[in-house]
Amino acid sequence: MTEKEKMLAGMLYDPSDPELSTLLVKARKLARRYNQIDEDQPEQREAVLRDLLPNTPYLPSLQAPVYFDYGCNTYFGRFSSANFNFTCLDVCHVHIGDNVLIGPNVTLATPMHPLLPEERNIRQRANGSFYNLEYAKPITIGNDCWLAANVVVCGGVTIGEGSVIGAGSVVTRDIPPHSLAVGNPCRVIRTLTDADRMEQ
Repeated sequence: MTEKEKMLAGMLYDPSDPELSTLLVKARKLARRYNQIDEDQPEQREAVLRDLLPNTPYLPSLQAPVYFDYGCNTYFGRFSSANFNFTCLDVCHVHIGDNVLIGPNVTLATPMHPLLPEERNIRQRANGSFYNLEYAKPITIGNDCWLAANVVVCGGVTIGEGSVIGAGSVVTRDIPPHSLAVGNPCRVIRTLTDADRMEQ
């Protein structure tokens, strides 16, 4: 398997692999370019976003600045958006559904590191160069979710459709559909119902 295939499969992989390094540098450059384009230049923003997110069926509305590891591993549904400082460490696949609202300073973090230092620490190749091994777990955010400001979603998490994650939460485990969940670690407070409806 290639290092990229290992990465996407959730196996230990070498992030310094040349193919992965090239993809990462490309995404970082595109994100910086996007972050420098003003809102009154929508055609230029869209062109850069199409390069940054080549595999997503729908382009989201992203308020700069944004940050991606690869971009090509992130998939958005229709009418989704993110506010300032959206950070998507898409080492593994990140699937974001339709009508997802992402508040400012939200981080989606798929990368993981081994717990034992002897597996996590820097290693040396026979040629004298150094490297380390890491792995990743995918993130899925269902349709119609709202992630409020400063939320962190950790690798391996699925947030069920229609859920709301309160500001400042750190989501370390799956959240069922139609839940209001808050805190660090994030926990479900209650199920969202018709009683939460604002329009009568």
